[in-house]
Amino acid sequence: MTATGTGRRREPAPHAARDGDPLHDPDARVAAEHAHLEALLRCWLTETACRIEAGPLRLTLPATGLTLVTEVRHCSPTGWHRFGPVTVEGPAGPLGARADPVVATALLAAEAASGVGDRHGGVPSGEVADLVERTAESVRRVTSFVSHRRDHPVPPDEVDGFLDAEQALVLGHLNHPAPKSRDGLSERESALYSPERRGSFRLHWFAADPTIVSHDAVVGAPALGGRDTVRLLADLAEDGPDDGRVLVPAHPWQARELPNRPRIAALVEAGLLEPLGPLGPEWWPTSSVRTLYRPDAEVMLKLSLGLRLTNSRRESTRTELRRGLEINRLLDAGYATATATEHPGFTITTDPAWLAVDEPERPQGPDVTGLDVAVREVPEGIGALRCLAGLVAPRPGEGPSRLAELVATWGDARRWVADYTDRVLVPMLHLYAATGIGLEAHQQNTLVRLDDRGGVAGAAFRDNQGYYLAASHEPRVRALLGGESSTLAVVADEIVDERLSYYLLRNQAFAVVGCLAVDGLASESDLLGVLADRLRAALPALAEAGPDGDRLARRWLHARSLPCKGNLLTRLHGIDEVLASLDAQSVYLDAPNPLWTEAR
Repeated sequence: MTATGTGRRREPAPHAARDGDPLHDPDARVAAEHAHLEALLRCWLTETACRIEAGPLRLTLPATGLTLVTEVRHCSPTGWHRFGPVTVEGPAGPLGARADPVVATALLAAEAASGVGDRHGGVPSGEVADLVERTAESVRRVTSFVSHRRDHPVPPDEVDGFLDAEQALVLGHLNHPAPKSRDGLSERESALYSPERRGSFRLHWFAADPTIVSHDAVVGAPALGGRDTVRLLADLAEDGPDDGRVLVPAHPWQARELPNRPRIAALVEAGLLEPLGPLGPEWWPTSSVRTLYRPDAEVMLKLSLGLRLTNSRRESTRTELRRGLEINRLLDAGYATATATEHPGFTITTDPAWLAVDEPERPQGPDVTGLDVAVREVPEGIGALRCLAGLVAPRPGEGPSRLAELVATWGDARRWVADYTDRVLVPMLHLYAATGIGLEAHQQNTLVRLDDRGGVAGAAFRDNQGYYLAASHEPRVRALLGGESSTLAVVADEIVDERLSYYLLRNQAFAVVGCLAVDGLASESDLLGVLADRLRAALPALAEAGPDGDRLARRWLHARSLPCKGNLLTRLHGIDEVLASLDAQSVYLDAPNPLWTEAR
């Protein structure tokens, strides 16, 4: 496979120039298909180490003898490339007016399966067909999301600013070949359960005999209001039997599927578990689909959901449920006091309670229960918090991203990026330096706290799954836990460095730079320079936070290449990122570091 291009990289024109952009085509299907083609091309160019420039681009594919042809309209150092229409050519010339993303996925997947561009071993049998099928499903869903959003651009009155940002990811991950694949959802269910469709629904509840239920909570956690998990959930149900049984909530899709599982069926048959159906008021899905929010509720609920979303089925393991409490207890013990003192605007959203149904013969419960809930606190000042993924998300046919609109009103893209680096990115680096805890703070897990003018006031991190613990810090954590082993993902320091280089820098901070540049607010070179300058300014405090505490920031500033997650190859290798071991959780590769190439 080869890629050829001509011309020099150019900065984007002002955002108003949208003529001829397929992403903003009046036909929702055309926009959805182009979004998938762009995501696929970004993946392929990164994961095969292709160097590109603005101008014509031809990807020759030896495995099939075909060529994908397009124009690079915005060549982005951070990977936020934009492309013109894509066509397919054969030996005799063009095969059609416009490429179909499903066909393009099949071509590139076949190329990877042949060994071209795959530096990580062969593609397992059946994975190409699976990816093609899931891409087709994702295109259908995005078409529906784009069409609905264009028909209903104004959110309902019940949707506050926090929830509106959670509902903004109409296209999904911009570097994933099937970002909105949700196999197992009917069109009616998609309308109800999808944040992109602004869906809402009542929870389904089960009444469980106390002998088959496990639960735990942080005593005195403010979110619980003095209650244990059982009492809190009963209050949230608002109605149900008061006969000593435990009320357990479930996502309605999960509630429909659970009786088909032998162990659940056995519990129902034995009279230990009773499906009660829908109870209480409606809840709204957030961007993760399975974490639910109600503007008037004191907590959020994270439920298991057996749907395969992007790469994984989203059912909580027992370790993940316990991990939320461990983080809460470590914070209460003052483990992160240094970071809280240095960066008071940065917080971690805690999950102070959980409850799960067990198999009777296994009192400690299985690794994956299927019927469980993690209780999440509602962060203080939630009205000012915005999911980063929702801020940077493109809005096909609607206008620039929310971030671009925000910064254009605020007035200075360079200053905004500087504040973002100081108040969102650097606190996460400080936490890692001081405690060894690395946050899987990708765009969806990063909540930006805005001031009343739209500036960056701070941030909050969320996700009871997304914590790494550098092995060098494990003895300190074990001591705080009274000698117990940690539920955090304890891995070698170099692996945590690798993960954070992707999640904190590439997926998170570079998204801010790439989004503002592609929307015409500033050049990427200028914004990368600001990012580099603020990282340099933070080095002394990071070095003081812990031994070798500035190590990762220095690497970001001086390394020619940095780790990057390969979403296309991860999908083609059939890796379930929730269940895979940490050292094989995804396909990682080295890619050029734009901080080194652009901001020296």
